[in-house]
Amino acid sequence: MGTMHAWQAVQRGHQVVQIEREAEARGASLRNFGQIWVSGRAGGEELETALRARELWEEIGGRVPKLGFRANGSLTPVRGDLELAVAEAAVARPDAAARGYKLLTPGEARTVNPALRGEFDAALYCERDAAVEPRTAQLALREELLKSPHYTFLPGREVRDVVGAASVRDDHGDVHEADAVVLCTGAWLGGLVRELAGPDLPVRRVRLQMMQTAPLGEPLTTSVADTDSFRYYPAYASPALDALNAGRPQARTAAEHKMQLLMVQRADGGLTIGDTHEYEHPFAFDTVEDPYDHLTGVVEFFLGRPLPKIRRRWAGVYAQCTDKSRVVHRQQVSDGVWLVTGPGGRGMTCSPAIAETTANELGW
Repeated sequence: MGTMHAWQAVQRGHQVVQIEREAEARGASLRNFGQIWVSGRAGGEELETALRARELWEEIGGRVPKLGFRANGSLTPVRGDLELAVAEAAVARPDAAARGYKLLTPGEARTVNPALRGEFDAALYCERDAAVEPRTAQLALREELLKSPHYTFLPGREVRDVVGAASVRDDHGDVHEADAVVLCTGAWLGGLVRELAGPDLPVRRVRLQMMQTAPLGEPLTTSVADTDSFRYYPAYASPALDALNAGRPQARTAAEHKMQLLMVQRADGGLTIGDTHEYEHPFAFDTVEDPYDHLTGVVEFFLGRPLPKIRRRWAGVYAQCTDKSRVVHRQQVSDGVWLVTGPGGRGMTCSPAIAETTANELGW
């Protein structure tokens, strides 16, 4: 989020100082799937934001090849009449064409993604979904930004105080004066954020678990989701989904951990797989195995083969706006100072368009 705001400002000819709390971003910006996920977005502003962001990601990816942008689309295999009815309802949406929805036969799905050798009855295809490399995207964007004489990166510093109109002091004691300050604080909602926005900030923190495998040994040409994603993403809300929830509830482990399967192949051939959702504080400090076992079983069923060795497991935390009518929480918290936070699971997808909207609203 912060880097995309810097990108927008630099592109519009402004001098930018980007202050980063750590040596480089280590939070949700890296600990995600790298998905540009259009398929499940709610109709209206959220979908429009995701579609605009998809355009911007492709445009930026053309300039910065190290982002690893690829228009890979996604497939959600379905089994049984209840799941099929939810997919059919999605394809019947008035905005289905904008998302690139198509309902494919198993043969058509395997033509698109031959790695899906498991048994399923159909697959929902979303042509507009895409991917980038989350572990290196920040580095690639910053490398490009540093080519501009208008951009300065100050790592290992934290903004501690607002000391005047569009003026802040960092924890080194340095004061930074500007025409506008945008605070993109990620999941950090205490300290200065609480002082400026107050205790009723409509943003909560969400914890998740994910994993990454060794190389698959073959291309996984699309992102892949399971039908638990129907239960999670607002685009699939329908009487058909109500019938699925009533007639075929989630598996126990998936329900306990509020899970869905999302899977993307990385540039090195490994698979990023997740995820869980934990909303109640205090969060656990450890990762638990049952969700990983569940995800492994789902993936192996779809692939029709054993999963490669798990190389990494991790947990992450992101900030989510509790007002579901908003894509992000954007608030002027002081003279010349704006807080932009809480995109939730939309952060990687929507950040370029969120930053563009900020720039437009602030008259950059």
